[in-house]
Amino acid sequence: MTAALAEKNGTHSAHPAAPAGPPPATPRRRPGRERAFDEVPRWQIYVPLGVYLVFTLVPFYWMFLFAVRPAGSTSLVPWPMTGEHFSKVWNERSFAVFFQNSMIVGICTLISTTLVALAGGYALARFDFKIKNGFMLALLCSQFIPGALMLVPLFEIFKNLQLINSLGSVVIAETVFQLPLSIILISGFIKNVPPSLEEAAWVDGCSRFRAFCAVVLPLLRPGLIAVGSFAFVHSWNHFLFALMFLSEQDKQTIPVGLNTLIGADSVDLGALAAGGVIAAVPVVIVFAFIQKWLITGFSAGAVKG
Repeated sequence: MTAALAEKNGTHSAHPAAPAGPPPATPRRRPGRERAFDEVPRWQIYVPLGVYLVFTLVPFYWMFLFAVRPAGSTSLVPWPMTGEHFSKVWNERSFAVFFQNSMIVGICTLISTTLVALAGGYALARFDFKIKNGFMLALLCSQFIPGALMLVPLFEIFKNLQLINSLGSVVIAETVFQLPLSIILISGFIKNVPPSLEEAAWVDGCSRFRAFCAVVLPLLRPGLIAVGSFAFVHSWNHFLFALMFLSEQDKQTIPVGLNTLIGADSVDLGALAAGGVIAAVPVVIVFAFIQKWLITGFSAGAVKG
């Protein structure tokens, strides 16, 4: 434009503008220096992880060793192996019944916790009401209340409802104590789903429930798996509620069954270790199959909505 004005006025610039070139290149760091600052030596990662792995696996190996080696053996290698301890606890100590009861409690707690948490989490994520903040605060504060403090009130309630010595009492108690954390996780996960997806389904003629099932629910799979697995594992391992609300042997669960293997004067270490292996196998299988979904669900449900 300057040249055009100069030509129009009959004058020319003595120093024409230089053509615009590429910006000067910034100096680059050498690869060795970048690695020195950005990468941590592998031994600083593997050594602490190896120590932690040994510290974690040694008790499991010790339990497995007592479970499979013959009675009276002091070998540190599980050979020769025997299944007498597993046969004893499964058949003579009624662990088959305990295992069945624990599965019933775990699966029912998983289903009830997931369904109620799904409804409560959706309400907190999509609706605004006056006591919303207070309700969230109450959910958080309830996590600081030990379950032992609620044993007497729960026992009186279940006694009046004639639920004592019933697996339903344990399922209800486990569900109630799992719901606060489960609702918070599901609510955080639903907040990550854009409301515009549901609104588009409403425009197409879907009801709120149908839009939720068709659009939102498939996206909640990691969160539902995380909440359900956490509820299952907690109810599977919980000892206190089953001990207080179940009195008959045919209604007891695996944690209470393990406690019956500890006598007043002696402990059958082989049978106790075999029972521990039986109790640990379902939990290990669950986490082996859902670990990817579990990490994704907890990380997504913990973000700020």
